[in-house]
Amino acid sequence: MRSFRLLHTADWHLGQTLHGIPRDAEHERFLDWLIDRIGEHDVDALVIAGDVFDGQNPPIPALALFYRFVARAKALHPRLDIVVVAGNHDSASRLEAPSPLMTEMGVRVIGTLPSSTDGMFDPSPLIVPLRDADGAVAARCVAMPYLRPSDLPAVEEAEDIDPLIEGVRRLYAQAWAGGRGRCRPGEALILTGHCYMRGGALSELSERKILGGNLHALPVDIFPEDAAYVALGHLHRAQAVGGRQEVRYSGSPIPLALDEEPYPHQVMLAEFAAGRLVGHEALRVPRHVTIHRVVEATPEAALERLKRLELDRALPRDAWPFLEVTVTLPEPRPALRDEVEAVLAGRPVRLLKLAVRLTGSGQTLGDSAPPVDLASLDPEEVFRRLYRRSHEGDPDPDLLAAFHELLTGVQETM
Repeated sequence: MRSFRLLHTADWHLGQTLHGIPRDAEHERFLDWLIDRIGEHDVDALVIAGDVFDGQNPPIPALALFYRFVARAKALHPRLDIVVVAGNHDSASRLEAPSPLMTEMGVRVIGTLPSSTDGMFDPSPLIVPLRDADGAVAARCVAMPYLRPSDLPAVEEAEDIDPLIEGVRRLYAQAWAGGRGRCRPGEALILTGHCYMRGGALSELSERKILGGNLHALPVDIFPEDAAYVALGHLHRAQAVGGRQEVRYSGSPIPLALDEEPYPHQVMLAEFAAGRLVGHEALRVPRHVTIHRVVEATPEAALERLKRLELDRALPRDAWPFLEVTVTLPEPRPALRDEVEAVLAGRPVRLLKLAVRLTGSGQTLGDSAPPVDLASLDPEEVFRRLYRRSHEGDPDPDLLAAFHELLTGVQETM
């Protein structure tokens, strides 16, 4: 009998823009690629561990991408089980709205925590059976969505207990126990979570702090040792957690910030037999749009490197590379952007960010100046100190002359 295969992905962020540039073309190609991998690897189940969309009110093209993907995946692979949980970027109610229709298609969407008639948490609706190629249940997935502080049970404060972490632990324990109780011999217990785990590598530019911030990162022992696999979302860098190979972030399929360019963007293929994880493989997602990051010590070096940048003029516009340029500036260079844009004019590349690294002391006036009487401060000295905060040395004569001209004009109007 063939083993059971699950594809784990998360953090699609459909509808995202990067410095004002829509990512729809990149997402569309990723979703086409994902459908091909489902067929190539005879995947039995797909788990999307949160942040399907980039915002609470996703734009129409993003919604269309998602529903088109679901329709195509089920049309091409009718027996494929799909489980989708909400992340912190998603609107839980909006994601769940089409659930009656999706459930009929074999797609389970979990946005919020279910409760019983008495208002207590009821994990039963979170437990999704996943079937193998023969139609037999091979795994039980406990589809836990992103937990907001309002979802958590009240926990009495104690010196050695973090109420938020303890609240999550209790909810997870209840959910996992429900899933474990449904598992028959030979069935794998698969868990999901959209959360920040202790020790995880965080992308500062694109990942929101959740559940009270990094001080409330969850310990890996929240997940039981008998879990065959834990499919996580939220962190965009693919990684295992706490040394446990079965507890994993799949990572995002595309770089969601410029600093994520080096990440191994991928989805995880996990294989199970007799209820246990027997293998896992990272499937790297092809990069539709290249990111070039140019970092140089001088403007001249940066401009020269931009001139030598190898670019493919045959690329369609939606595949033109993104470009970030960072330059060290020992003195002001007001025309730097114009110089960079002139070098790039007519070339198939999109400049997203031009950043400068200043070489001054960084000190405020209060840090750099000894206590003096305000009346004794000389405007030119204040200007020089402000200049040295960002740049090396003193302002050149032309800049000083412009300052004095401005100062004279202000003084004459007083």
